[in-house]
Amino acid sequence: MRGKAITKRRVDGLKAADREYFVWDRDLKGFGLRVQPTGEKSYVVKYRAGSGRNAPTRRVTLGPVGKLTPDEARRLGKATLGSVAHGFDPAALKAAERRAATLKELAELFLSEHVEAKRKPATASHYRDILQRIVLPELGTRQSEKVTTADMARLHVRLKRRPYQANRMLAVVGSLYSFAGRRRLVPVGFNPARGIDKYPEKGRERFLTADELGRLGDAIREAETVGLPWRIDHTKPTAKHAPKEAKRRTVIDPSAAAAIRLLILTGARLREILKLEWQHVDLERGLLLLPDSKTGPKSIILNAPALAVLAGLKRIGTHVIAGQSAGTDGEKPRADLNRPWRSIAKRAGLAGLRIHDLRHTHASYGAGAGLGLPIIGKLLGHARASTTQRYAHLDTDPLRRASDRIGAELAAALGEASADGARKAEVALLKRGA
Repeated sequence: MRGKAITKRRVDGLKAADREYFVWDRDLKGFGLRVQPTGEKSYVVKYRAGSGRNAPTRRVTLGPVGKLTPDEARRLGKATLGSVAHGFDPAALKAAERRAATLKELAELFLSEHVEAKRKPATASHYRDILQRIVLPELGTRQSEKVTTADMARLHVRLKRRPYQANRMLAVVGSLYSFAGRRRLVPVGFNPARGIDKYPEKGRERFLTADELGRLGDAIREAETVGLPWRIDHTKPTAKHAPKEAKRRTVIDPSAAAAIRLLILTGARLREILKLEWQHVDLERGLLLLPDSKTGPKSIILNAPALAVLAGLKRIGTHVIAGQSAGTDGEKPRADLNRPWRSIAKRAGLAGLRIHDLRHTHASYGAGAGLGLPIIGKLLGHARASTTQRYAHLDTDPLRRASDRIGAELAAALGEASADGARKAEVALLKRGA
């Protein structure tokens, strides 16, 4: 239907019919109004996507009547038709926008096809946590190409009290967009996390002194024997049913105590000890032969005190550090040491000490003994290529001497058995063939 200009009076006078129909403007070719059987009306533009009669005809909806006046719709229609004259295809652009993945959809693809397929489970869990807890609640519904550097900068500033986490968030989002660029899911080079200055990060290393190690050793022994005391909250209704003060003690299980000692004496990472299976313990050579770790397959040398710890452990199931499901068909490794560790650290007056600081302490004792960074780096299994390749010729003899020396000093500081006593335990363990 053509012949008149589209004005407010004409728009208001149009009635619904059995079928959808269009009314076209007399003055602006391609600009019109669509009337649906429901009575809904919207302004549209019709054009040919390309040149010649064979070019497909397309329509673009500009907006509904009521939200746009006829004059506003005309101006928008004129601008749209002008973009067509310059070679653009507005309908195709709108369709592409509708198809464009949201950041949430892109994140799921990134996690499932890249992170979980190519990274270690702990890394994948960290990436998923950062995205689901911090990024996606703010930007998940946004189209991935519409996320801006300003958006990421605002999110980064919001986390300024947690600089380490803020910087990790930028790294994870940056990795996500690099993946999307390689897959051509966003334009190559598009990365809103790039160019944002990171917060300075203070070193979080903590090294225990001999006095602190002594207090820690006392707390471990108290926890595994008589138990650690606990207090009741007298404001709670159940307080009157609490046991007498002499019985308010919690004894930690032998596996938890052994795990903490092994972390100190070997310098191993927490997951390396919690996931350790008996089949990977080579007692004859005094080695833990890990099939996988943060840096891939790895051997950890067992010094005499560490062997003494293993000698005192019962084999309940597959894992050295028994968890709740130990000895069952569906056995899983122990998940963490959070509760016993917090109690022991608090009792030792070391509240806030992280389990990972035990690894730093192990290294610090080696450095203090003048064993040299190459030896210490190899004992800890550091993955720096320059370090690993440069000192690949080192045999295990100096490493074992270094490990024994560190272990003996740490055991003495903890107040544990002497190195001679530990060596006797090692020999007894080997004879048992356990």
